[in-house]
Amino acid sequence: MTDAPMIETMEIARPPRNQWLDVWDQFRSHRGALLGAAFFAVILAAVFLGPLIWQIDPTYIDIRARNQGPSLLHPFGTDQLGRDTLARMLAGGQVSLAVGLTAMGLSLVLGTLIGVLAGYFRRLDGALMRLTDLFLALPLLPLLLVIIMLFRDALRSAFGPEGGIFVLIVFVIGITSWMQTARIVRGDVLALKEQEFVLAARSIGTPSRRMITRHILPNVLSPIMVSATLGIASAIITESALSFLGLGFPSDFPTWGRLLFDSTDYLQQYPERVIWPGLAISLTVLSVNYMGDGLRDALDPRIRGR
Repeated sequence: MTDAPMIETMEIARPPRNQWLDVWDQFRSHRGALLGAAFFAVILAAVFLGPLIWQIDPTYIDIRARNQGPSLLHPFGTDQLGRDTLARMLAGGQVSLAVGLTAMGLSLVLGTLIGVLAGYFRRLDGALMRLTDLFLALPLLPLLLVIIMLFRDALRSAFGPEGGIFVLIVFVIGITSWMQTARIVRGDVLALKEQEFVLAARSIGTPSRRMITRHILPNVLSPIMVSATLGIASAIITESALSFLGLGFPSDFPTWGRLLFDSTDYLQQYPERVIWPGLAISLTVLSVNYMGDGLRDALDPRIRGR
């Protein structure tokens, strides 16, 4: 009899649980998402910290060691010019992941900005959604090829061979992959505008800028973060496809897609050259997709706590 009031008092006095702890608990309950996050962290550590350990120059040519299979000296073998495949895989991973992360950030900013403006301001909704429909209707691969062919030489002369192609590919991927994020964010903003806390904030004269930054954006964080994880995967695949078509980085500047393209001529004689970059692309995209599934479930309050 005397313990019940004490227990109730302790429960009342207990501080409220942090929402991000609930998100983390839900995320780690998704085994695929947890394994995907762990594998993606391993890939990031390998490509950015690996060159500090494996210090072979990925551009060093040793004709005497060309076309060698895996060995202790070259764990992934060498290519037709004697360059170490492991060193080129690590360097290529840095470029591919940098393209994926940067292009994802650009598309996320564009998609969020257009989605919030279209959902919150009714007078902008029609024009911005027609612009989104226009981009969705465009054939993306021919558009990518045309943009690259038009601006490649100018950007190369302005930023150098590697820097110009990096800026061009990031820009091209970013401006052709924001449409899905914009549609998702717009739908959530339209629903949030009718919520009681938004109507209450509007009734006391809260300006639109403060309304968006303090009330709208924090509540559309879930679809934005999910779009971010999926955008990384999409950007890596697009960069790999462009490099595979020979329209990406120069041949002496390795990326996973470029390594895949260079290895196709030796597919029958040395199939492992295709396996390594293809496996890296596939596993990275798969791990990021699993992370997106886990974040979607963890950030959805209707699923969290089940």
